[in-house]
Amino acid sequence: MDVPLWLLAVIAFVIINFMLVSASVLVYAERKVCAWMQNRSGPNRVGPAGFLQPFADVFKLLFKEEISPRSASRFVHSLAPVVMVVIAMTVPAMIPFARGVVIVDNSVTVLIILALTSISVYGVTLAGWSSNSKFSLLGGLRSAAQMISYELSMGLAVVSVVLIAGSLSVVDIVEHQAAGGAVLGWNVFRNPIGALVFIITAFAETNRAPFDLPEAEQELVGGYHTEYSGMKFGMFFLAEYVNWFVASFVIVALFFGGYLIPFEPQLLSQFPGLEGSVLLGVLQFLALMVKVSFFVFLFLWVRWTLPRFKYNQLMQIGWKYLLPIALVNALLVAVVITLVHVAR
Repeated sequence: MDVPLWLLAVIAFVIINFMLVSASVLVYAERKVCAWMQNRSGPNRVGPAGFLQPFADVFKLLFKEEISPRSASRFVHSLAPVVMVVIAMTVPAMIPFARGVVIVDNSVTVLIILALTSISVYGVTLAGWSSNSKFSLLGGLRSAAQMISYELSMGLAVVSVVLIAGSLSVVDIVEHQAAGGAVLGWNVFRNPIGALVFIITAFAETNRAPFDLPEAEQELVGGYHTEYSGMKFGMFFLAEYVNWFVASFVIVALFFGGYLIPFEPQLLSQFPGLEGSVLLGVLQFLALMVKVSFFVFLFLWVRWTLPRFKYNQLMQIGWKYLLPIALVNALLVAVVITLVHVAR
């Protein structure tokens, strides 16, 4: 079905603003969860229960002076945060928020998502190089090495999902998980090792703790964004939180049924009038957000529980453990699928 261009533009406008607002909510959630885990109160001055604190931070960054090092490459220094934000805001176009609610739906959306997440490392690397600072450069180099180390394992985890669904479309992958009738068709039950590998690599790809080596404060001051201030720093901040939010969406779409409601076939059999209705779309969106919220909390939980890895540990986990496990898992999935087809 051809969707009118104006409707796609409206959906894109809504999703972009949804991501912008969500980033502010995630900042607030991170502070509150951190405070809860450390028995502190967290932000409680600006707005009711401190809810407006993230917006106050944005206003503060807007009025802060933007300073560039004298020996920095000015154009690249300004381009790097723009690259990060543009890529972070582009990936949600491939995510289905409910049945039929997606901006880009073609046969290779999974490849597009992997390509965009791979390109995002250029923003970090360019920021580290253009600042002409040893701390920033080391942060950029760490990010590039980390991406190479974990992108392979992530790709193999996605390959195992693609083999099961028989499609590179995110929508097809989500719909294929409805085959179980309830929740047992979700890929996390059919491919648990792939799900675990993908979740771990998602932490590394988003530079979230304990994989936040590119901006390790103890060694690198702030890493690749040490020499940034004002809204340039704010754009890095925004991109990080949007990437974290998008990673949760991708995890849910690939392994946890996406927008599918638990026991949806049984629900539709009891209430056939829901099929194709707006109410069903709303329920699917709410189910998606509940699943995503769980992984948002998981990212926070891990950050305030586990210490940061040492750099040699980061490399060992990626190359010695995750890559062989992901490769063997993809081969086993391929063998099982082949045997099932032969048996039929």
